[in-house]
Amino acid sequence: MGQCLWHGIIDDDKAPAVAERLMSPEMFSGWGVRTLGADMGAYNPASYHNGSVWPHDNAIIAAGLLRYGFVEEAQRISTALLEAAGYSNGRLPELFCGFSREQVTEPVPYPTACSPQAWAATTPIMLITSLMRYDAHVSRGGFWLDPVLPASYGDVHLTNAPIAGSRMTIDIVGSVPSVQGLPEGITFHREHRPWLTELMAQAGLPE
Repeated sequence: MGQCLWHGIIDDDKAPAVAERLMSPEMFSGWGVRTLGADMGAYNPASYHNGSVWPHDNAIIAAGLLRYGFVEEAQRISTALLEAAGYSNGRLPELFCGFSREQVTEPVPYPTACSPQAWAATTPIMLITSLMRYDAHVSRGGFWLDPVLPASYGDVHLTNAPIAGSRMTIDIVGSVPSVQGLPEGITFHREHRPWLTELMAQAGLPE
């Protein structure tokens, strides 16, 4: 259901209930959102799909929560996953067990999880860029950035970021962004990039 938030197919009036369920003690282990709630009959924290925590799915969930304005919830998931990575030399595995953080003091490894694994390796990138609300749309001549990074993350300095055949530098200090090196024709916007539904509305098309 967190992926449904990411796709934007949840009605606005139903999104708070989805966010609440995702962050409930049954779904959120303290290290991430489980694949199945702990109150479900098939729940098994050591199961591949019935109660484990998948980092890449959690990155998608965090992005979906941000889409609907649930900033604190997205920050909580991101922080939990980055803390979990600290128990595996900074590398997030394919998945880990869904035992509660109140039960165990560190994430319990899933015995056959791939590590390294490609989509797990991209998780920190998606978490950070989602919280940066970083988006480029060269065909629309825009670069969008509106950070909501937790204060505990400190300042962010990115160099050599590609855009429109050029490279830019991004600095975020206290959630205030600055950008150097934007190519000609690209405008910086401090807001989220318009969603497809918004673009359709602007064009007078039915959703």
